[in-house]
Formats: sequence, C-alpha cells, structure tokens
Amino acid sequence: MSFTEQANKIFNQAISDYHLTDNVDTPIKNPYTSDSIEYQLYLKCWIDTVQWHFEDIIRDPNIDPTEALTLKRRIDRSNQDRTDLVEQIDTYFRQTYSSVTPLPEARLNTESPAWAVDRLSILALKIYHMQEQVDRTDATPEHLQRCQAKLDVLKEQQADLSTAIDQLLEDIEAGRIYMKVYRQMKMYNDPSTNPILYQKK
Repeated sequence: MSFTEQANKIFNQAISDYHLTDNVDTPIKNPYTSDSIEYQLYLKCWIDTVQWHFEDIIRDPNIDPTEALTLKRRIDRSNQDRTDLVEQIDTYFRQTYSSVTPLPEARLNTESPAWAVDRLSILALKIYHMQEQVDRTDATPEHLQRCQAKLDVLKEQQADLSTAIDQLLEDIEAGRIYMKVYRQMKMYNDPSTNPILYQKK
C-alpha cells in the first residue's frame, strides 16, 4: 500500500467517525498509537473536519455575535493546531529520509510533503460533502447534476494529487529531490510580533 493509499483510507475513517455524531464538540477517539504517522494523519483530518463544520456554522446569517466571536476564536486555535500538525508530519518525513544523500543534481520542490498531504486531507472532506449533495433527495435535478460534475473533478484531483505525493516521496527517497522545510512563523498569534497585542502592554 502506498503512502497516499494509507492516508486516504485514514482520512475517510476520521471523516466517517466524526459524522457518527456530526457535532463539533465530539471528543476525538484516535484509534492509533500516539507515536505513529497514522495517529498524526487521523488527527490531521479530524481537525480539518471539525473546522469544516465551524466554517459552516459561522456563516449562519442569524448567528449571535457573541457566539460568532467565540467560534472565531475556536477557528483561530484550530488553524494553529492544523499548522503545528503539518509541521510535525514534515518532521516525520525528514526523519524517515534522514539517511538519504541527495544527488548532486537534486532539485527542491515547491512545497514540503506534509503541505501536500494537508491538501489531500481537505480533498477527502470536499469529496465526502459533495457526495452528500449528490445524494440529496430534496434538491433539483440541476443541482444534483452540477454537484455530480464537481464530484467527478474532485475525485480526479484526489487521484492526481495522490500520485504526485507518492512520486515526490519516491524522488526524495532516491535523492532526486531534497526536503527543505520552512516553519510558518505566523506573526498574528505571537504576542511579541502582533502590534495589536504588544502595544497594549
């Protein structure tokens, strides 16, 4: 089983587990051991799934402003958790390929493997929810047709991205591409670099 076959299977598992309750406050029950890449992949998609539903809720035009602000804070924390986890997954890849000596002509990729995996997780969510639209019994035929066309494209994107990630990992393992990870260094979450925060001290 390729890395992305494993990842897509775990992503689908996390999405299905979340939708057993379909509640953003449902505690996660990660079935994998905490020191494994499977654990990180499951957690990654769980965070993405909860945030997907946060984004749905906050777009309610009738949401109470106080509740909206509370939810915005939760979305901010979720985004930071997501970013931190992507960097942990990149650490896994760096450790996995740490013994590889890049070839003299080795190239640098435009993004690290984990950020591509991040997009793969989001694609799994898009496919799940677009399939929900295709399966609706209260929608017009036109709506169903549009959603089916979008679903077909999303599945093609998933297949293409999966292939590209597996090829990237093969190239890294063979020394044809070398990994270089830049940390996100988000400034607005840091009270020492966000002027709104440090100017109030």
